[in-house]
Amino acid sequence: MARIRTIKPEAFISESLAEVSISAERTFFGLLTQADDHGRFRDQAAVIAGALWALRPEHGPLAVEDDLTQLAGAGLICRYEGDDGKNYLHIVTWAKHQKINRPSGSRFPACPHHEGRRPAQPAESHHGGLAEPSVSPPGVLAEDSRTLQEPSVTNGEPAAQEGYSEASRRIPGGLTEDSVSPHGPDLGPRILDLGSPPVGGASAPAPESVSAKALIAEYAAACANRPPSSFLGHLGKETARLLAEGIDAAYVRAGLERLRAKGLHPSVLPSLVNEAMNPPTPGGTSAGHRPWTNPVDAQAAYGGDL
Repeated sequence: MARIRTIKPEAFISESLAEVSISAERTFFGLLTQADDHGRFRDQAAVIAGALWALRPEHGPLAVEDDLTQLAGAGLICRYEGDDGKNYLHIVTWAKHQKINRPSGSRFPACPHHEGRRPAQPAESHHGGLAEPSVSPPGVLAEDSRTLQEPSVTNGEPAAQEGYSEASRRIPGGLTEDSVSPHGPDLGPRILDLGSPPVGGASAPAPESVSAKALIAEYAAACANRPPSSFLGHLGKETARLLAEGIDAAYVRAGLERLRAKGLHPSVLPSLVNEAMNPPTPGGTSAGHRPWTNPVDAQAAYGGDL
């Protein structure tokens, strides 16, 4: 259920919101009304499009997905996967700008990047931040401590010593077995396979390594007049994010070329790169939505279907 939220006047001069398009900004404001009292919501572009853009059918799930990509790139939302395998999103600055008097419980898991719980003691950090250490009994936090307490229950039986030796043998077992194994015929080839580089003409060529600075320099050189520095700076950040994801520089270069030819905003570069990576199949998509209109000649428009 949508809720009453607060939008501060400073939101319209926010530098983070200025990095995204107008439609992404509208989607962000709409998410404020849809998120729960902790700033969380399901990360489903189709659901968000139906809730926020129901009367604007031209802005469908694909456009909303582009909005969410821009908002995540600007650091306004965080997209994550819960333990149930479903996708969720969290408004990063929620606690700073939204003051909820009596927040209700959340059906969505906490954001592991901004809301993850930390264990009470540093030694217990390897158990993860999902369980609540302040409530759990001390014996549950360490497996070794639990095995050491069991001898008092078994009345000095040898089984207690076996539990202790099992734990001590499990810790170094995997390390010493390979490091001190005797030299045999299989040791040399195993080390050689791990360390030797591929040889021969059948090896695949290394992917092109181009920096974001070099791609932006190519973009500026192809323009009739040098774009403003703020534009190139924003475009450089988007390019660096795409290259950091491991996307091939050829696709990023193709996206930059399309953006230059169309004169679009830098925030749409991820969509243009995706279009270059996954070109639409001719005839493979359904026809776009056509709003209903009342025909002047109903008989000619509908024939015998009336």
